[in-house]
Amino acid sequence: MRIMTFAEEDVPAELRARADALREQAWPGGGPHDPALRPVTMLLVSPDGEVPAALDILTKEIVHGGRPYRAAGLSAVVTDAARQGRGYGRRLVAAARETIRESGADLGLFTCDRPLRGFYESAGWDELEGAVLIGGTPREPFPSDGPGFDKVTMAGFFTARAKRDAGAFRGSRVELYPGEIDRLW
Repeated sequence: MRIMTFAEEDVPAELRARADALREQAWPGGGPHDPALRPVTMLLVSPDGEVPAALDILTKEIVHGGRPYRAAGLSAVVTDAARQGRGYGRRLVAAARETIRESGADLGLFTCDRPLRGFYESAGWDELEGAVLIGGTPREPFPSDGPGFDKVTMAGFFTARAKRDAGAFRGSRVELYPGEIDRLW
């Protein structure tokens, strides 16, 4: 198995079709991301061209506590239901963490369902205790602690400045505002 990384618009058609079919298992009706978030697609590809796991990385500048940060996060993480439990998703999520770190992003932030916290921790991410991501737009915010959600915020602090400022993110509301297409990454 190898990991392949592409700008979302550059994924080869055959791999895109396989990844889209895989995403339909977990995210029915999803579509491409907002190009303003510079989406990157990461695929785990078998020697015969199958795609057992896929995810996207979205990136934008945010301001928190009056300071700007380059933030990136995981979106549309999925492993083929028939192949779960083999470490494919964990391998891809860990590789995505390294890709974000190597990109120069200050930090990685995303939410996941509470039962998946241990999975993401096993791939190198840390729970950002008490943090809530505010998605949507400033006029129509979409908080990760909204009614019916049981989300936790996962994070990685990569630059020296972000590591120094990590405490400012704990127990806070982080204005992510990825827009109307990707309401919360």
